[in-house]
Amino acid sequence: MPTSITSIIKKELKSYFNSPIAYVVVSAFLVFTSVWLFYLQSFFANNVASLRIYFAVIPTVFIILLPALTMRLWAEEKKLGTIELLMTLPYTEEQLVIGKFLSTFILLLIMITLTLPIPIMLSFLGNFDWGQITGEYLGVLLIGSAGVAVGLFVSSVTTNQITAFISTLLILLLLTLINTVNSIADLPVWLASVFNYLSLGYHFESFRKGLIDTRDLIYYLLITGLFLYINIKVLIFRKWM
Repeated sequence: MPTSITSIIKKELKSYFNSPIAYVVVSAFLVFTSVWLFYLQSFFANNVASLRIYFAVIPTVFIILLPALTMRLWAEEKKLGTIELLMTLPYTEEQLVIGKFLSTFILLLIMITLTLPIPIMLSFLGNFDWGQITGEYLGVLLIGSAGVAVGLFVSSVTTNQITAFISTLLILLLLTLINTVNSIADLPVWLASVFNYLSLGYHFESFRKGLIDTRDLIYYLLITGLFLYINIKVLIFRKWM
């Protein structure tokens, strides 16, 4: 990895852990998902060695948590006036975007890694399908990656963190749950298919079942790549304004 990207990643991670954001978001994620599994969903009463109910709630949780992680990435640079300085440093727009994206993705990876004790602990109580668990974790990382890319882009076109948070939340809410329209409205088949394809939540269903479908894999990579590309173009446009 280029030294320039590494330096950006270090800067952003240091910024995360020097503020309450990382600790609050990670703690909220771990507490809520654990409560959802063991209390709200009565995991032990179900008597089933599966974490589907655990992973089912994660896309919804991400709708709130990912905007909190990404809202400051560019909006704070604008507020502090450091974005002009950043743009004069020997970094390309691609390096800046990739560095900020990877820093948040690393924090996301840390957050997801901290959930590993749950399946490890519960594996002693039943025979888990570790292939399914692997697929579920892969799906979580992919939908998280797409959400981070969306949030990073929104932060680049908004003027403050609150606006970035609300805008990202609304976009992720739409993208995640758009396929639910099909269950409450009698839509033409072609339109229902479009809503399903656009939905982050719909493509997560295969991973939640432990199935790795290349179409879903490609979809998440496309969404991530698309929003990172648009973010780069936003920076280039800003540079020449």
